Amino acid sequence: MASSCSQALKQHVCKSSTILRVHLQKSWPKRSFVLNSAADQQPAVSSPEEIVIPKKKTWSKEAVLQALASTVSRDPTASDYRLQDDPYLTPKTSSEFKLFSLSQESGKNAAKYFINTYPKYFQKDYAQPHIPCLMPETLEAQIEEVSEAALIERIHMRKVKAAVDLYDQLQQAGTPVSLDVTNQLLDLICFYGDSDPAQENVPEQRNEETVGKVQHRVENNNAERIFALLSEPNTHSYSALIRGMVKYGAYSKAFSTYTDLLNNRLKADVNTFNALITAAPEVKEKYNEKWELIVELAEQKIKPNLLTLNGVLKALRRCGTLGKSQAFPVLSEMKALSIDPSLASYNHLLGIFYKPGAPFLGQTDILQEVMNEVSGKSFTPQDPDDGICLLLQRCLLTKAYSVHELLGVGENWRLLGNDLQQNIYYARFFSLLCMMENIDVMLKWYRDLVPSVYYPSSNIMRDLLQALDTDNRLDLIPQIWKGDRGKVIMSWTATSLSDVISVLLAAQRRQDAWEILKLFKTHNRVPSEELLNKFLTCVTESGEVNHAVELVQISAAWLLWQP
Repeated sequence: MASSCSQALKQHVCKSSTILRVHLQKSWPKRSFVLNSAADQQPAVSSPEEIVIPKKKTWSKEAVLQALASTVSRDPTASDYRLQDDPYLTPKTSSEFKLFSLSQESGKNAAKYFINTYPKYFQKDYAQPHIPCLMPETLEAQIEEVSEAALIERIHMRKVKAAVDLYDQLQQAGTPVSLDVTNQLLDLICFYGDSDPAQENVPEQRNEETVGKVQHRVENNNAERIFALLSEPNTHSYSALIRGMVKYGAYSKAFSTYTDLLNNRLKADVNTFNALITAAPEVKEKYNEKWELIVELAEQKIKPNLLTLNGVLKALRRCGTLGKSQAFPVLSEMKALSIDPSLASYNHLLGIFYKPGAPFLGQTDILQEVMNEVSGKSFTPQDPDDGICLLLQRCLLTKAYSVHELLGVGENWRLLGNDLQQNIYYARFFSLLCMMENIDVMLKWYRDLVPSVYYPSSNIMRDLLQALDTDNRLDLIPQIWKGDRGKVIMSWTATSLSDVISVLLAAQRRQDAWEILKLFKTHNRVPSEELLNKFLTCVTESGEVNHAVELVQISAAWLLWQP
């Protein structure tokens, strides 16, 4: 009896300690390197929390595919999955890579054109789960009459010009448009400008013509015209207009519009402040003037978000000593508001303390602590500047290894960005290896990453050869080119064969020249009459009558000599 009571008591104590540990893990905040001082960190007040055990675990439709994918490791000897059909076409240079990317996107756009032009032939959905981009898009508006519903439809379809034209027709007809729908139209115009969105997956070309178009949008745009027609614009209206002005470079206009917002006794939202913080370094000259926005943000009791943190840190990169003195207090304040930094935050932090080309001046501990903070964590893209490639810019070899290990955690590999950014990342990684690593370790990385994820450019191959030369290991060069390409079969042309025979005849090697002459027939080539006359002259001078007769017969067979 006593033993059973003792066993029950032990089980109760274990269960209670488990529940207590779960409560502490949920309620006690994690402390993070130097971003918060010990005095600033306050213990969280624990509150009673009910533990809800779900009756059923709901899995996503991709869970099985993700589980299967996790069991397969990358094959370092295989080409990239996009080149499995024909690895010979793997781009070797930047120009080839650009041509390959353009060809790939051209094929995608051609497929989209046929799917959207003939949607009736692509109604069967074979994909499980459903993949929207593989199905025909709705490109034509279904509502024809001039109404607010038709305007909403065109806004959702992102047809900027059609939406603006329909809005003007409603105004001319005297049909009122609700403020909510007008704000949606302002959002659309301020995001895409006055033109329809560009086709997806098409690389942007920024030249003088496109810059001129952007400037034209800033000065004469539909957003300001529609905003002026509003009788009582609200915070959303001002926010859309300000963000559009900042996006297209009208920074002074953005601050002027913000002043109008305050004069109308309205409060700006966090998105408006984020845009103005981005524009402040372009307009404000003094450091204290740039900092006024942060003070106003606190006075209006607007709760910041991650984009606010990144915008402030990005602005501090251009504030000299003020940036270094305010960077960590800003991070501590944001962490107190439960805003965790993203990769862009850490990149801006490093940009404040490490300037390109400037010495470290004993500040390597900041880089070390940033790497300690991000290592082992899985990040998701939350900011346009989030990217692992940016962290590698300020890393030495040991830190480069830490950044590369970060790629293997969770879904961090997605933060490498597009193909161009991936090539930049691996080029920097290999450049560091060639400069600072042992040659055997460098070749190990070479075999692991080439050609499965990266094909080195000519500059990287030059660095690799220089490293081999410096280490006196030129005997390893065949290992680099082993399997790079198969044997190239030389294609003999009539010109190349003629040149070889001319050289051999000049060197008095008539027998070798005679063997080369036989290759004309083997490769179905026809020698020139000038070459045969030169050959006949050499044979006649040497007294080789048999070769002279045979040469005349060969010429007659090629119809180059008529008796």
